[in-house]
Amino acid sequence: MTARIYKVLRSSPIGLFLFFLLSCEPFVNEFSDLSEAQMYTASPITTVVVNNNPVVMTWNIRFGAARSPFFGDSCGDSVILKKEHVEANMDKVAAKIQEIDPDIILLQEVDISSKRSGYVNQVQYLLDNTSMNYGCFASVWQADYIASDGIGRMNMGNAILSKYELSEAERIQLRLRTDQSDLVKYFYLRRNILKVRIPELDLYAVNIHATAFATDDTKQKHIGKYIEVLSEINTAGGRFVTGGDLNSLPPDCDAIDFCEYDMCSGENFHTSGAEPYHKEGSYFDNFPGEPEILQPLYDAYIPAIDSVENNSPEHFTHAPSTSYEHWERKYDRKLDYLFTNLSGGWVQGTDSTYQSLWELSDHMPVAAALNTERN
Repeated sequence: MTARIYKVLRSSPIGLFLFFLLSCEPFVNEFSDLSEAQMYTASPITTVVVNNNPVVMTWNIRFGAARSPFFGDSCGDSVILKKEHVEANMDKVAAKIQEIDPDIILLQEVDISSKRSGYVNQVQYLLDNTSMNYGCFASVWQADYIASDGIGRMNMGNAILSKYELSEAERIQLRLRTDQSDLVKYFYLRRNILKVRIPELDLYAVNIHATAFATDDTKQKHIGKYIEVLSEINTAGGRFVTGGDLNSLPPDCDAIDFCEYDMCSGENFHTSGAEPYHKEGSYFDNFPGEPEILQPLYDAYIPAIDSVENNSPEHFTHAPSTSYEHWERKYDRKLDYLFTNLSGGWVQGTDSTYQSLWELSDHMPVAAALNTERN
């Protein structure tokens, strides 16, 4: 989502100066007034009966842009989407949520007040247009005004929606990248882990969107912190369901190089003299720890889809951002996951990867039913 934004910032000192001058809430190394998650409630509340096999879903919804050729994460040059276009996309997202009927949803790339997405509060929109009742949100990228490319106001982050009441919501800051200049780092995303308790299920929900492009050890640090948060819950005797867009391949994956899938028209990779030889974010051997970085999660907890099945094409969750040019490239890799520490694990046969929804985002949702009954 941010590769081209990073290049713009890196290559435009004037743009950086204007960004700094005009941002009313400039980024700092840590959020201060944004350190707590924001809570939401649907209007109206839908009465629900506690489900002993709650369905959990994770979905990176690409800020309601569907397959629009947004400049920041595809080969296009669109910057601002009209409100009616975003709402039409969000209506489709909401309709699919109603159809799948999850009890808990882990969402990534959600806008709540951004110019690029018509200032639609997407957390509230989904609550008010589905049977979900409660939500929490943690900012990843926030500024009152971004001068570069007319992006304007921005507030994007992670969210958790639930049919059941939420409590103890916490935004856990993840480490910043170290492979960027201080100036670029100042304006870059502040990724986080969103953790919340669901008292009616005696369960924590934990949502993460790990770094996608870092070439240092930031991804290792993000996954390491994620494992640490889960371990703290587990050691204290807590129960959890977790997942998100980990931007990492499953263990023993068959392919680690996706440059050719991700290339835009006119780009040149994998040829003599190409600089860089690999497209940023598309060659996973460039990331320290890949492709076995998720093995500790599989060793310690129960995946909704096991590592062998995750390497099967029917469970790939990522559809290249260039797919609007090459419609045959509907999916190519697994990046989105669900895990739990519940002794009952997942209800057999309930796991699904919804590849038919590839036109609604560059990621496709994964869902499965938990067995919350205690042995």
